[in-house]
Amino acid sequence: MAVPGKVAAFRLPPLPTIGEIIKLFRLRAQKQLSQNFLLDLRLTDKIVRQAGELTNAHVCEVGPGPGGITRSILNADVAQLLLVEKDARFIPGLKMLSEAAPRKVRIVHGDILTYKMEKAFPEHLKKNWEDEPPNIHIIGNLPFSVSTPLIIKWLENVSNRDGPFFYGRTQMTLTFQKEVGERLTAKTGGRQRSRLSIMSQHLCSVENCFVIPGQAFVPQPQVDVAVVHFTPLVQPKIQQPFKLVEKVVQSVFQFRRKYCCRGIEILFPERERLKKTEQLMMTADVDPTLRPVQLSMSHFSNLCNVYRKMCDEDPNLFAYNYREELRQKRSPKNTSYSEQIEEEEDE
Repeated sequence: MAVPGKVAAFRLPPLPTIGEIIKLFRLRAQKQLSQNFLLDLRLTDKIVRQAGELTNAHVCEVGPGPGGITRSILNADVAQLLLVEKDARFIPGLKMLSEAAPRKVRIVHGDILTYKMEKAFPEHLKKNWEDEPPNIHIIGNLPFSVSTPLIIKWLENVSNRDGPFFYGRTQMTLTFQKEVGERLTAKTGGRQRSRLSIMSQHLCSVENCFVIPGQAFVPQPQVDVAVVHFTPLVQPKIQQPFKLVEKVVQSVFQFRRKYCCRGIEILFPERERLKKTEQLMMTADVDPTLRPVQLSMSHFSNLCNVYRKMCDEDPNLFAYNYREELRQKRSPKNTSYSEQIEEEEDE
């Protein structure tokens, strides 16, 4: 017997299985889009649980595909679910889910990389940045090809407090290749410490929740998949603009097997490279013989703060591009120049 005065939690009515949906609409994962379907609803439920309490929450699911995670989100009794799907083939199946959950689902056929999230949710959900996170969540089983550029875009949104973070410290629960998940959460000195480690951890609390074996997906990818949860920090650990932090961190990890001073060197034009590098390292109080993976968040904060002061003193410094200087030296007029650049291993 129902408890008087208590509203029953929403549950989806009986529906075709995800496998049946795939057959019904003749859906096939496209390799060029890095698509992999998760059919086991026990696993989709587990992903959704990592987002926390979703009762009456407003959720945006990125790339819902055939709708496995979508079902788990709806069964969590959310208030509203926004689905952003780029592949038109999935829209009919998602509309079937929408009809099974009247007034709960909104479908956008579009690219999450360009979709304007500032208008995605009701204005009244907005919280002050210093408050608890708003009752808004982003959840997604991301295609491998888009996961890194998308999280970098959203981290910049966190820094600027715009996009989905216009509403406050919106939480995210996302999937990545296992190796990328390890990079996002790697600690100082860890083998997987990378640009992604610094850029994510200086702006968010990042938790590698659990790993899904590759064989759980259709088609089976050659790698396992990590589920990672992000909660933006009230105060970033590096108090500088996103683009400046990104430039310093990317430069340091450009030569991840060498001393950290080698990466710092490429922040400066050749004519003053050694002098300026020594000045930055000494002022920031960073041992130039440390490897990039050995640098702590405090080290990076000091490096960024000093580099910012140097940019303020020389307005042309931030615009300096080492790769452009390299290209000019490698032009036919400079065929003797043979310096090679180690590609960063984050991507």
